[in-house]
This record gives sequence, structure tokens and C-alpha cells, in this order.
Amino acid sequence: MLSEKLRIALENLLPGEDEDEAYLGTPDDRLRDAAVLIAFTDRPDPGIILTQRPQWLRSHAGQVAFPGGKIDPGDVDAVDAALREAEEEIGLNRRDVTVAGTCDAYRSGSGYHITPVLGVIPADLPLDPNPDEVEDWFEVPIDILFNPENYALHHAHWQGHDRHYYDMMWQGRRIWGVTAGIIVNLARRMPSGWYR
Repeated sequence: MLSEKLRIALENLLPGEDEDEAYLGTPDDRLRDAAVLIAFTDRPDPGIILTQRPQWLRSHAGQVAFPGGKIDPGDVDAVDAALREAEEEIGLNRRDVTVAGTCDAYRSGSGYHITPVLGVIPADLPLDPNPDEVEDWFEVPIDILFNPENYALHHAHWQGHDRHYYDMMWQGRRIWGVTAGIIVNLARRMPSGWYR
């Protein structure tokens, strides 16, 4: 069962330091807490659900992201926040998610302390994106997402700091920034072939 394999993989993460975007030097106590849901589809060759943000949004317009957002005062924890956000953004009912656990938080350059919540959902669920938050959703096979050869590492100078970020194209969609960083960090630490 994929959810059990994922739980075991999380318990056996390989050692290594995660690379995050804390290049702006924001102290941890000033970062805002957020959570994202990394939803693996339960199929022989699993995929991960990603969303495309609407082009008209003021921040992160058109970017590819995981379902997720800020942890609200009413949320019990990061898991609760990630499940709530997935329901709001893509109509993914929390009862359809088997949560395997969380992994190391990712610090974004935009000031967030993001907890990735890993879970398994049935394949081919009919999701219903909220047009105010999500333009579209899609599934990318983890063989594609977790392959480091599919990413280019870029360097840029932004707000007075040197930064690096990962970038990949898949079927006309650009996966980069925080989303790609979280994927690359996770791919480096998951045991090879954990889902086989």
C-alpha cells in the first residue's frame, strides 16, 4: 500500500541538509508559518498533484504550487492547515487523504516557514479547483519530479542578495522557486525506489 510505503520512507529519510531560500537572513522567529500538501496519487507509478495559480493574482501570479497556505489561528497544526487549504483550493476532501507525515520545513525568501505534509490520495479523483485561487491542477509523475537531471540550477541577484533556485519545464509548465526547492530537497532524502 502506497501510504504505508510513504510512511516508512519518511521514517528513513536519508541524511543531508535541506537547501532553502533563507538567503535574506530573516530570523526564524519572524517567519510566518505555512503548510503545503504533497499529495501522491495511489497508482503503480505515482504522481504528485500541483496547481497553477491564476495570472491575475497580485503575488505569485501564474506560478505552479502545491495546495497550501498560511497556518490560520483556527488550524490545529500544519497537517490541519494543509488539508484545509487543499479543500479550499482544489476541492480535495480531507477524508480522501491518508496522511503519512511531515518533513523538514522549508524557509522561503518571502518570509514563510513552510511545513510539507505528505499524503496519499486515490488516483483520478475528480477535483474541483476554486477559480479565485487556482487556475488549473495537474499531476506530474514522481519519476519526473524526483529526477535531479530534470532541473537546472540558476543563480540570480535579488534584493541585494545572491540566490539560487531550481527550475524545470514539464509539458509547458514551469516548476521553479519554492515548489521546486521543496521537491528537490525531498527527492534527495527519500530512499531510492521507495514506492516500488
